[in-house]
Amino acid sequence: MSKGPEFKTEAELCAAFVAALPKGWIAYNETGGYDIVLARADGLQVGIEAKLRLNPEVVVQASKEWGYNPFTPGPDFRAVLVPAGRAQQHMSAICAMLGITVITMTHPDDHTEERYGWRPPAFRPDLPDKILNYWSGREHDWYDRCPPARCKLPEYVPDVGAGHSAPVALTNWKIQAIKLLIILERQGFVTKADFKHVRIDPSRWTRDWLERGAERGQFVAGRYTPDLKAQHPVNWAQIEADFEKWKPADEVAA
Repeated sequence: MSKGPEFKTEAELCAAFVAALPKGWIAYNETGGYDIVLARADGLQVGIEAKLRLNPEVVVQASKEWGYNPFTPGPDFRAVLVPAGRAQQHMSAICAMLGITVITMTHPDDHTEERYGWRPPAFRPDLPDKILNYWSGREHDWYDRCPPARCKLPEYVPDVGAGHSAPVALTNWKIQAIKLLIILERQGFVTKADFKHVRIDPSRWTRDWLERGAERGQFVAGRYTPDLKAQHPVNWAQIEADFEKWKPADEVAA
């Protein structure tokens, strides 16, 4: 029997998983130290680490050491995402003991339906329901960590992929920086008042990334100014579309 299609990278695995999410869930890629943080409409979160095979490395990544702070934020549930058939039984048992759910993902090009007339679920198990079904045993699929606080999610859903070897994250700092750069692009310069308005420390910017403008107190773009528009084109457009909501009171019209 020929071997079925396989995921070649963690990024491909994550993309297929996100594409198969049911209604009511939003994927925040590269957020909170996880490859993916899923957020349900009511705020519930699932933190997910992905690997092409269930091994000790991904289990440690999903475990997330709390250190000495018992109030460390975290998701309600923690999980590892692996391709179907790549979850070794004993490693799965260890995950269950640690309260980590193992999600197995079927390749989108799987040929089971062609061969047997039946299409397996995109992934197993189902995501946490609002009401656990204790008769079906689904309470054993997920392990509520009851965190003191949930992961802080960015204001905008990141326009980045998950599972890349050199991940790019949309942090709250980046959102503030994008707002600053939009102001810079619109009026040609920024001042200390603009930094204060978007709540970002001007030190690094005025020292390394911007140049002094023609007038005292003004800073303009330079050769080292970060190009966050290229890095986050979708998020940049979203933030710019909301300009009227967050712009400085005395902002010059574009």
